[in-house]
Amino acid sequence: MTARAVVSHRGAARWRGGHPWIYRSDVRAEPEPRAPGVVRVADERGEEIGQALYSPISEIRLRMLDGPGATIDAEWWTARVRAAAGRRSGIAATAYRVIHAEGDGLPSLVADRYGPVLSVQLLSAGLEARRSHVVDALEAVLEPGGILLRNDVPIREREQLAREIEQVRGTVPDTVEVEADGVRWLVDVRDGQKTGGFLDQRENQWLAGTLARGRGLDLFCYEGGFALRMAAGCDSVLAVDQSERALERVAENAALNDLGNIETRAGNAFDVLRELHDGGSRFETIVLDPPAFAKTRKSLGRALAGYKDLNMRALGALAGDGHLLTFSCSYHVSRSAFEDMLREAAADAGRRVVLVGRLGAASDHPAVLTIPETAYLKGAILRVT
Repeated sequence: MTARAVVSHRGAARWRGGHPWIYRSDVRAEPEPRAPGVVRVADERGEEIGQALYSPISEIRLRMLDGPGATIDAEWWTARVRAAAGRRSGIAATAYRVIHAEGDGLPSLVADRYGPVLSVQLLSAGLEARRSHVVDALEAVLEPGGILLRNDVPIREREQLAREIEQVRGTVPDTVEVEADGVRWLVDVRDGQKTGGFLDQRENQWLAGTLARGRGLDLFCYEGGFALRMAAGCDSVLAVDQSERALERVAENAALNDLGNIETRAGNAFDVLRELHDGGSRFETIVLDPPAFAKTRKSLGRALAGYKDLNMRALGALAGDGHLLTFSCSYHVSRSAFEDMLREAAADAGRRVVLVGRLGAASDHPAVLTIPETAYLKGAILRVT
């Protein structure tokens, strides 16, 4: 018999309202034994509300999986993975997200495809306890050449799980070549950021390529996802990042695509923007894709100040009628706060700015309306008149 947890009215209402997380403060009775895995969940009246992944020391105690009548066995995991894969059937790229955790009804599970390789993250103790079912389902449905567990993320420490990188199936080379929109690039699946790269920007990178003209500037470029697309439409592109290793990969990717108009520059984006602006450099196309400045709600004020400074400087360096594609991947920065910040940045830059469009993560990173955490990436296309 599966162990059972009892949750408060508030916790049960959260799940019934469409959000799968139930916090420690809403657990009225812990399951026995208190071991990670799948448990039944009931409300305070004793009514079963579903089944969940249980993490006995996590602040997010329960991650709801399905209703009370479900059987969470190997077949269940296979069916969920197959459904998620089916929703990606129209993606032409060879690098994309197959499973977006809560966005695909598989809380704390991330699986990204890079060519023949799957790079996977198990982000909760409850899910880790079902590792074999998850890996078996991924292998059966997706038939990869190899599966790598990129379980080297800090969130696992909060679940008292080891941070590690482990090849669990097949063969996983250090570097994989992938393609999207006719652009090829190399991915370091073992040591690259996230699971190997930033797949959530795939569609926005294509869009940047359609807008690109004149001189282009890609700030926080990492390995050149935006710069590679912009190069086809721009006379030249300057790719800026603090990481010398990332810039070496930009050069490799440019050569892979026979692009000779991408220049790289190592440096802090704040400092580089200041130097470019003060030196009179102007760009017709700028992409500003910084890391998450607001890691916690307490850091929100400082983060917004940083975003404002960056965007003000970028708008100052934008040529007339030029486009700025600007982003924040900080969940704690809401879209309204993001756009308020942009208005203030435009005013301080003394530029008249048109909001051309709003941007989010690629379609393989589905955002569920009742789960705001799935809509962490927000962006905007701005045009200076």
